Amino acid sequence: MITKRIIPCLDVKDGRVVKGVNFAGLRDVNSPVELAKFYSDNGADELVFYDIAASAADRALFTDILTETARNVFIPLTVGGGINTLADFERVLSCGADKVSVNTGAIKNPDLIYDAARRYGSQCVVLSADIKRVDGTFRIFAKGGRENTGIEALEWVRRAEQNGAGEIVVNSIDTDGVKQGFDLEMLQAVCDTVKIPVIASGGAGSVQDFVTLFKTVPGVDAGLAASVFHFGEIKIPSLKAELAEQGVIVRL
Repeated sequence: MITKRIIPCLDVKDGRVVKGVNFAGLRDVNSPVELAKFYSDNGADELVFYDIAASAADRALFTDILTETARNVFIPLTVGGGINTLADFERVLSCGADKVSVNTGAIKNPDLIYDAARRYGSQCVVLSADIKRVDGTFRIFAKGGRENTGIEALEWVRRAEQNGAGEIVVNSIDTDGVKQGFDLEMLQAVCDTVKIPVIASGGAGSVQDFVTLFKTVPGVDAGLAASVFHFGEIKIPSLKAELAEQGVIVRL
């Protein structure tokens, strides 16, 4: 049985970690460098760093803060935001990232995942899919959840896997920041569609939400969250202890 991963997410805007609800109403949390080091020292399996304003502002991701963050962590680091070209992949990897997350850039250029996987390997390419229900169907959103692309989500993740994506982060806009549990229906649908690792994001509000996630949708490989970790509502060592107690295999 595969070890389940716990992954804190740093949503970074103007050099600070921020958090909102349903991708809106952002408030300041902390320094990404300080938070990253804290999580690296306190049991996180991986870390995700999103420059959430890069795509919307149509600019490159900030590299100075990323470099400092990467220097302070000793767990795998996935980085996204404003990734539109192979040059963006190269720049982020040279700053110390282990994996690169692409979202809007892949929507604008569907060949980006294929080209990046060929150059850097599938293990380096992560599709971040912002998904929301629209008229009863799952649709892909772009630019930080602001823009409905009209793309059917399950076909999109299937195509990403075929093009060489190594894993998929499923961001449920419907449950983001609401803290009422992960979007189990959406996650099951994605797990039924692809064979590569699926990371659940959006909705964690308690330790039990993670237990329910891994027990109900065993195909999910990792649980990702932000505010419940940032504000100390869930402490990762306690979360992992409870998961292990419930029979979920985690790295202690």
